[in-house]
Amino acid sequence: MAVSPGTRAFVLELFADLGAVTARAMMGGLAVYSAGRIFAIVGPEDRIYLKASGPLAEALAEEGSEQFAYDRAGKSTRMGYWTLPDAAIDDPEAACDWARRALAASGGFP
Repeated sequence: MAVSPGTRAFVLELFADLGAVTARAMMGGLAVYSAGRIFAIVGPEDRIYLKASGPLAEALAEEGSEQFAYDRAGKSTRMGYWTLPDAAIDDPEAACDWARRALAASGGFP
């Protein structure tokens, strides 16, 4: 199921303060970029996932975030993306703070 135009607009507005935010359809979801660098995806049920590993993934887990996982041929596969904390869903400042951390961890933001 593709991401709705309303969800796409919401995500772009949520992360607008990052500057140069774009989104592209990806395997039924949405890949979200800042200045051409992917930092988030929108997956099933329109959940926003941030790219994270190591200390950032641990910090997200402490906030109650869940790791992206999918099942294929009876095998569960986890990816390096974690849900945006609930407290940041309707708070662009908090959402952009988490996104900046995701970008910094992947070498995108100083």
